[in-house]
Amino acid sequence: MVFSFSDGAALISGVVVGFVLGLIGGGGSVFATPLLYYFVGLPNPHVAIGTGAAAVAINAFTNLIGHARAGRVKWFCALIFAAAGTGGAFIGSSLGKIVNGQKLLLLFGILMLVVAAQMVFKPTPSASHEVRLTRENAARTVPRLVGFGMIVGILSGFFGIGGGFLVVPGILAATGMSMIAAVGSSLVSVTAFGAATAANYAWSDMVDWRVAAFLIAGGVGGGFFGGRLAGVLAVRKQILTKIFAVLVAGVGFYVIYRGALALQSP
Repeated sequence: MVFSFSDGAALISGVVVGFVLGLIGGGGSVFATPLLYYFVGLPNPHVAIGTGAAAVAINAFTNLIGHARAGRVKWFCALIFAAAGTGGAFIGSSLGKIVNGQKLLLLFGILMLVVAAQMVFKPTPSASHEVRLTRENAARTVPRLVGFGMIVGILSGFFGIGGGFLVVPGILAATGMSMIAAVGSSLVSVTAFGAATAANYAWSDMVDWRVAAFLIAGGVGGGFFGGRLAGVLAVRKQILTKIFAVLVAGVGFYVIYRGALALQSP
């Protein structure tokens, strides 16, 4: 097997995405599509989205194992949210496949600006408290989980992202569980949404599995070092988050610029 430039670029891209996720705990997956399209050189935005979704699903599942072992996953709430959102992810990814690739990138750039704003202005995590889905609260909680799950799943599938930055607020709004439990529980949905989106794109032959493999491998390594550094720089995490938010916004403006130029070309 010959190691090509695209293999190395995909490996580096995976390290970047995994490092950001490990260091600040979210937002890193939005780098996947721009890196795969502009840096790795995948042939069109749809292939970049499908390939990135496959890698996001596997990396999220890897992180889910650790959170589950630590008891930070509220399984009933997580599974209801994920089940509703998986259908939404199929709908969103089906819509994404029929949208012009450059228009999709333009919208993706706008999404990156939203992510950057969310990273800067997200509220302080709530105090930890126990949340259980019971017969008494099911009538109120289940419809909210289904509704938020469906909306987040559609957006996740449309843009080909894990959507953790949307899943966490959705679960918090539906249940009121603690932030750490919402983060752990969100990974069930991120895994499911990414897998559903990747499967839909793979059905249309829009996933480069070789590139996805290198992206995943890089993500594992980057996530390990990012996680280790996060422990060392824990007291400065808010500053780091804002720095990366600026970086996300910068890449978002670049994607919007490139997308707008491509749409103006004959």
